[in-house]
Amino acid sequence: MLKEFKDFVMRGNVIDLAVAVIIGVAFGAIITSLVNDIIMPLVGVLLGGLDFSGLSIEVGEAVIAYGNFIQAIVYFLIIAFAVFLIVRAINKLQRQEEAAPEAPPEPSAEEVLLTEIRDLLKERSA
Repeated sequence: MLKEFKDFVMRGNVIDLAVAVIIGVAFGAIITSLVNDIIMPLVGVLLGGLDFSGLSIEVGEAVIAYGNFIQAIVYFLIIAFAVFLIVRAINKLQRQEEAAPEAPPEPSAEEVLLTEIRDLLKERSA
């Protein structure tokens, strides 16, 4: 059973998934900082400092804080838009790299030898 567990953990898929999760968490911190420290202050200026989180309704003894829900939706849309812009920029860079012309490959030793033979035959016939 221990050997099976070791084989399971050392499979490429599990390690790739672990790396993806770690990178995802780090990327999440970057996106959170981008939204909280850069985008939200600008949105606050544009909306005149409007904050939805204080909106609520009291129904009997219960307090329905629908403003937090609205604020979460606004955050989600801003984060989704920020991720979209980052992914779009990365895709654009990848397309540029793919579109860059590659240098023709060096001829193989066989091709060089055949070219020399062809040139020698041309010289003899001329």
